[in-house]
Amino acid sequence: MSDTTEHSALMDQTYRYQRLIYDVTRKYYLLGRDHLIEGMNVQPGERVLEVACGTGRNLSLIRNRYPEAQLFGLDISDQMLTTARAKLGADVSLAQGDACQFEPKALFDVEGFDHVILSYSLSMIPDWQGALTEAKRHLAPGGRLHVVDFGDSAGLPGWFQRLLLAWLARFHVSPRDTLEAAMRDCRADTDRLVVQGLYRNYAFYGQLTKDDAA
Repeated sequence: MSDTTEHSALMDQTYRYQRLIYDVTRKYYLLGRDHLIEGMNVQPGERVLEVACGTGRNLSLIRNRYPEAQLFGLDISDQMLTTARAKLGADVSLAQGDACQFEPKALFDVEGFDHVILSYSLSMIPDWQGALTEAKRHLAPGGRLHVVDFGDSAGLPGWFQRLLLAWLARFHVSPRDTLEAAMRDCRADTDRLVVQGLYRNYAFYGQLTKDDAA
C-alpha cells in the first residue's frame, strides 16, 4: 500500500463518523479560519482552491462572502467529500486527491488558482512541507496562499499546551512548530509574506503573495 493510499484510508477511518459532527465540534478550537476568509479579498471571477477542504465549511462561507468567485476543493478523504458534496452542491468543483501531488488540469480543467487555502490541514499531512510547496506551485502569478493552523501556543499556560497536544493526537494532528520558518523558506525573493500569531499564538496565520511576474 502506497503512503498516499494508506493516509487516505486513515483519514476515511478517522472521519467516517466524525464528519457528521465535525463542524459543530471544531468551531470551538479551529480558531482563525474566519480571520483567513475575511482577509482574502477575492475579486469576481477569481479561482479559489481549498486543499484538504474537509466538510466544505470554509468553502461554504467563502461562497456566501464572495459569490462571484469560482470555487474548488480537494481532499484525500472520500468520507469528507461525501459531506462536502451534500453541503455545497454542484456549483463548487470537488475532487479527491493528494495535497502533496495533484494536477489542477486533470482534476478541475484549470491551470492554476488566484487563491489557495490550507486551513488546519498541514498539521494532519505527513509531508506537510511538500503540501506547502505544492500549494504554492499552483498559484497563478500574483496569486495568494492563505494558511491558518495551530501555532506553538507560546503565550498560553504549559498545562493547556499539554492537554491540547494530547487531545489533538487522538485525531492524528501534530502542530507544526516550524510552520512560519517553512513559509519563509517557501517564499521567493520577490514574493510578499505576512505572518501573524493569533490568540496568544494558539493559531498561526500566514499569507504569501506570489510575484506577478513569476
